[in-house]
Amino acid sequence: MTLSITSAPQGRPAAAQFNLRRPRIADGQSVNALVAACPPLDKNSLYLTLLQCTHFAETCVLAERSDTSGTIAGFVSGYLVPNDPTTLFIWQVAIAERARRRGLALLMLNELLRRAVCREVRQVQTTITPSNAGSWALFRALGATLQCAFEQQVMFDRDLHLDGTHESEILVTIGPFAPRRI
Repeated sequence: MTLSITSAPQGRPAAAQFNLRRPRIADGQSVNALVAACPPLDKNSLYLTLLQCTHFAETCVLAERSDTSGTIAGFVSGYLVPNDPTTLFIWQVAIAERARRRGLALLMLNELLRRAVCREVRQVQTTITPSNAGSWALFRALGATLQCAFEQQVMFDRDLHLDGTHESEILVTIGPFAPRRI
């Protein structure tokens, strides 16, 4: 995924261009296609995407274009860490090529943190590969929005955990922050 965090085109803020909502089972195939079209994101199975759109819908956000097309423009998947419900883990952020550079990804993360399911969340975690400049920019922007610490450490090492076939995954922790702060 390559994201750039810039302002929305003048006169039309990102919030006006997109409708944000929880995904539904009917969105599964379109979401799966969006993720597949956003390298370097790992492609998920359709089954996993359907679970995200049902079992994990409360901690996922889907963005549709607000024009009459209703085209899916973005998807954020996440979950509350099972042993720590104060931590929201963001799995993937997929933004369609035509919807990039409008601040949509940050808007979606903020929407997710406002939801009732996240009322106890005090930190956000994600993993980012060293070469993914867009994701680094996005999550640094989130840390700045939340005005809190931004820490990083290796979670999955290229050689130790990933057979040397994938870049290391760096665990980013943003927080602690007050609930519903944004």
